Amino acid sequence: MPTRREFLIGAGAAVTLPLLSLPAEALAKEGPNFVFILTDDQRWDAMSCAGHPFLKTPNMDRIAKEGVRFTNAFVTTSLCSPSRESFATGHYVWSHGIKDNKTATNDVIPTYSKVLQSAGYDTAFIGKWHHGNEQYNPRPGFNRWVSFRGQGVYYNPTLNVDGEQVETHGYMTDVLTKYAVDWLKQPRNSPFCLCLFHKAVHEPFQPAVRHSKLYEDAEVPMPPNYFDTLEGKPKWQGSIRTADPERPAKQVEKIKDYMRTLVGIDESTGRLLATLEDMGELDNTVIIFAGDNGFLHGEHGMGDKRVMYEESIRIPMLMRYPKLVKPGTLINQMVLNIDVCPTILDLAGVKSPAGVQGESWRPLFKGKSADWRKDFYYEYDLERPYVKRPTIRGIRTERWKYSETPELEDIPELYDLKNDPYEMHNLQGKPEYAKIQAELKARLTEMEKEAGYHAE
Repeated sequence: MPTRREFLIGAGAAVTLPLLSLPAEALAKEGPNFVFILTDDQRWDAMSCAGHPFLKTPNMDRIAKEGVRFTNAFVTTSLCSPSRESFATGHYVWSHGIKDNKTATNDVIPTYSKVLQSAGYDTAFIGKWHHGNEQYNPRPGFNRWVSFRGQGVYYNPTLNVDGEQVETHGYMTDVLTKYAVDWLKQPRNSPFCLCLFHKAVHEPFQPAVRHSKLYEDAEVPMPPNYFDTLEGKPKWQGSIRTADPERPAKQVEKIKDYMRTLVGIDESTGRLLATLEDMGELDNTVIIFAGDNGFLHGEHGMGDKRVMYEESIRIPMLMRYPKLVKPGTLINQMVLNIDVCPTILDLAGVKSPAGVQGESWRPLFKGKSADWRKDFYYEYDLERPYVKRPTIRGIRTERWKYSETPELEDIPELYDLKNDPYEMHNLQGKPEYAKIQAELKARLTEMEKEAGYHAE
């Protein structure tokens, strides 16, 4: 008897051939272009349009001002490779199977780039791949390939350009941006899809030299949950505390370098916008800007991601396409990384492959949100190098968050995000919240069964 994942892969395989054999002329001549910009470890609030107290991101802000900002965008697993595979395929991690940063990409499940390429799009990938252990060599679905090994380096990177090793000089963000701009300017008779996936802002945060002195005098306010005592929280959290609540100044320079590094990405975004404008293609291009997961700057005593707190799972998500989206739109419904694949294919006029679990955003652009998701499933699986960070299964609704560590004997977590947005007060076990906890636990169990984590 095949497992659910094997069945889904088989179903994906069944639709892959016809989808990927579409003739180029099957694509509508007026299909939009796509530019998808993905950053690494960028928090949802690390943009001036999201209210950051000192970071200035005029080009990210321009996309929001001339398009839409999703105020509640999330990843379903807060880790690079799993999240990136979910962006590409529209599948939850339990379905596509890339649970960590080492598992190889499953090439059977279709991606939006493969489908678009077969439908006649000119496709390019430039930047950080990092889907499992496939991090360097050209991947299916792209006519142009520019990438690097692993996390890469911020200065003078060695790149794989269409299978050839190329030594470069300069700052990684600038180098990748030049490749992207040069590719955009090439003559073509078909619509295009460019994926520019930055190395930045991954730790260690290293800004361009020209930005190294920015924000020297800026005040860096620490949120209340930086001073979380972890009272009432699971015991495992105390074992991974890395931030010292008595010495917040230790975090300040790291935070400033993080923001300085993001300024390079904002400048890169501005160059792409200007290039598309010069080409006369700006308004015919769907521009999506997102982060692959969030990042903690000491909140709850933690760094990195891999947990279900808001700073870890919540991401920036912007889109500009004036033919469909009114300028300055704010969408508050919960959107996920698994929605990007079906949205791109929907806007291209191409049917999504069978098994896609995300949803196109088109109904939200039309104000039709009554049937939109009210909750989503979060999963993280223990990685051997990070054994102190346990497997997590959780559910987030518009107001509540509930999570468990199924492989660890520890207490669950329950938060009322409306009244406790910083997730300071764990409500699990409190009699007055017993009903909502039971409802969330039952819904989580239902989701786990769908994912094949519980026996029927």
